[in-house]
Amino acid sequence: MLQSLYIMGNHKQQRVGLFGGTFDPIHFGHLRAAEEIKQILELDKVYFIPTAISPHKADTNVTPSSKRLEMLKLAIEGNEYFDVSEFELKSETPSYTVKTLEYFNNMEPRPELYFIVGNEQFDQIESWRDYKRLFDLANFAVITRPGFSELDSNRVPLALKDDFRYYNSIDNVISYTNKSKEIVFIEIKGIEISSTDIRVFVKSKKSIKYLVPDKVQNYILSEKLYD
Repeated sequence: MLQSLYIMGNHKQQRVGLFGGTFDPIHFGHLRAAEEIKQILELDKVYFIPTAISPHKADTNVTPSSKRLEMLKLAIEGNEYFDVSEFELKSETPSYTVKTLEYFNNMEPRPELYFIVGNEQFDQIESWRDYKRLFDLANFAVITRPGFSELDSNRVPLALKDDFRYYNSIDNVISYTNKSKEIVFIEIKGIEISSTDIRVFVKSKKSIKYLVPDKVQNYILSEKLYD
């Protein structure tokens, strides 16, 4: 599928996706996005990285990290390609992406990293701490929704237009590159689910069946989360 962008089945360096977020709660939209990106980029592993103190959500009430972590573990149970990293949960400071990428770059053997992020968050990249350095540490896999066009002049945020140039496109994937890293915009089918909506449904005593894995639903109800 992506023979012009990647060497299929012949890469020795492990390709690892990093999917950060609050995951409050994890739902099928998150899981499906990770699955599609894993397949398209031929990732060997995807780490879900729950934030402890998100610098972008500092003023909101977030479910305790231990409970969000447990829901994540339940959600990916049985999937050998998915894993959870507790790196940010163990930090006593806000969850800055640059710190997380530095941590994963110190893994042995060093993997080829793809940081997975939604298009809306990526558009705000200039507000992230040390955002220029992020692109020395990892490639970026940007999730977009059906209907995006490679003719979209705003595909790369203005802050990066001098650093990245259009590289290639194939099968709903558009790639930009600098000397060592790339930004890959990936159109996924995905599932339109919102964690916010799930929390509202629970509070309103509405069913969340088929929005989250059964084990996650049972955990939410048994722990009386979002009531």
